[in-house]
Amino acid sequence: MSKLERRIVEAAEAALAQRKFVTALDVLTGVGWLYARHVDVWRQGRAPVLEELAAVDGAKMTDAVAMLRRWALAKGLTPSETPYVSGGRDRGELRFVSDGDDSAFRTHWVSPDLSEARRRQLAERQSKAPDLMVVEQPKGWECAGCGGTGPYLIMESAGPHCLTCADMDHLLLLPAGDAALSRRAKKESGLAAVVVRFNARRKRYERLGVLVEESALESAEERCLADEEVRLRRRERDRERRAGEDVEFQDRMAVEITRMFPGCPPERAEEIARHAGLRGSGRVGRTAAAKVFDENAITLAVVASVRHLDTDYDRLLMSGVPRAEARERIRATIDRVLDRWRTNVGAPGHNVPHG
Repeated sequence: MSKLERRIVEAAEAALAQRKFVTALDVLTGVGWLYARHVDVWRQGRAPVLEELAAVDGAKMTDAVAMLRRWALAKGLTPSETPYVSGGRDRGELRFVSDGDDSAFRTHWVSPDLSEARRRQLAERQSKAPDLMVVEQPKGWECAGCGGTGPYLIMESAGPHCLTCADMDHLLLLPAGDAALSRRAKKESGLAAVVVRFNARRKRYERLGVLVEESALESAEERCLADEEVRLRRRERDRERRAGEDVEFQDRMAVEITRMFPGCPPERAEEIARHAGLRGSGRVGRTAAAKVFDENAITLAVVASVRHLDTDYDRLLMSGVPRAEARERIRATIDRVLDRWRTNVGAPGHNVPHG
């Protein structure tokens, strides 16, 4: 098995363990050829072909999907053809690669362990058209319809359109924050769209709210007021349950770190797990791979800790050294710490000297 095929299999197995099915996007993002923000842009209809956003060409993407198919068939997974539709106003079919047939990219591989009811539910969800996606655009842009601009745009085949040209300027923005109200208003609105904004610091799109019809919002507000006390009690129970799950997850991660790195002091393993596994942090410990204790994801969490606590990395960045160069300078130090922790050699609890 080649190095690339091993990486593909690792990404596929992590997705399968987490969700009981695997997609081409799981593999392409898992090996680092695409980031979630690239997929978001593509799903919004702002890129005609996913290949244009990838770090490799379409031929290599196609080869990766072929490797996924061989692995999936060997595992006895069931193929499920899935439509990919744009979140733009025209609901156009999304393309994966520029040239050739990209139908293999649309195949989802489903675990035979999935119940029949869950399979039907999954098929229904996958066949459902995605939400219309409106993007908050702080920088200057020009509407392909009227030549004007505005705070929001939505994609059509002819390019970005303002809400007026897209016949959506009658909708009201319901800010994110009240999940029940948003869900009910969106369900009752004949036309609705999710509004997102790109967070440059986190390098991802984040939900700002939903555009809905005024009558739908008023109806949803009345229903939410009627059962507010019940929902408050339910949220409190959910909060307590999630807090318990976080502690259990972080404890299990610490055990896995100690298994992979027996020389890592127990208190350090616990610190790494607490930091990487913090809910809502966006850190590697909260990824799908880490949640199934994928060894590569666990190693990345350990490396991140060593980088900041056992090397001069932060000082180098503060002194103006470019990030790539700073990482190269500290690579040997990180390798020494990891080698010592893997082999249980050296005095536990002592950091490698900075330098």
